[in-house]
Amino acid sequence: MLETEKAYIAGIIDGEGSIMLQKINSNEHPSPCISIASTTIELLNWIKDTVGKGAIKKKKNYDINKHRDCYSYILRRNDAINFLEDIYPYLLINSKKRRAQLILEKYKALTPRNGRYSAELLKLKKEFYNEFMALK
Repeated sequence: MLETEKAYIAGIIDGEGSIMLQKINSNEHPSPCISIASTTIELLNWIKDTVGKGAIKKKKNYDINKHRDCYSYILRRNDAINFLEDIYPYLLINSKKRRAQLILEKYKALTPRNGRYSAELLKLKKEFYNEFMALK
């Protein structure tokens, strides 16, 4: 990605995006997830093409007479971490920048590749999760 593209997408995340820890399966720990919601599918398609990864999902519209169709661009796990490394310098909103920083600084160190946690590592992972969720 060009630096201008990274900055532009960071601005969209500052305004319309979320940086989260999300459970994908019920038997695993929450993992990094970036989501951008928009009614403009062209924007999300451009982001997906520019990033080269992720998925776009259509959200359920319960009243087509009152609401436009809405879509979400979603990037998960290592793809989300790698993407955060690219856009981190351009994030401006403190809460989102701090969430990105926590993921970049701590998540991989607290996540064993084999998924087997020692008691100490599990304790540290829970502390990380609580610290992350305490951010407003």
